[in-house]
Amino acid sequence: MKYFIIYLFIVSIISVFGTILDKYLARHNMWRISEKALLIFAIFGGGISMYITMRIIHHKTRKNKFMFGIPAIVLLEIGLAAIIYFNFFGKF
Repeated sequence: MKYFIIYLFIVSIISVFGTILDKYLARHNMWRISEKALLIFAIFGGGISMYITMRIIHHKTRKNKFMFGIPAIVLLEIGLAAIIYFNFFGKF
């Protein structure tokens, strides 16, 4: 469990950094981080931190793919985690 928390922390840091960097690059008309890469960060566990960062810095907030997609990914991950937990431990 400890390693999983460390993993989530690292992925969250990468997700936040990627979101902030993409906003910076967008403002300076430079090469951008692809939407696919940002969504992959969310899929690998950085969804919550990415969504919070997006709301704080107002980045990708007009894109439905992100405003509905990221929360959907997070909900699916929470559901999957609950299923795995209850299948292995079988209790609340």
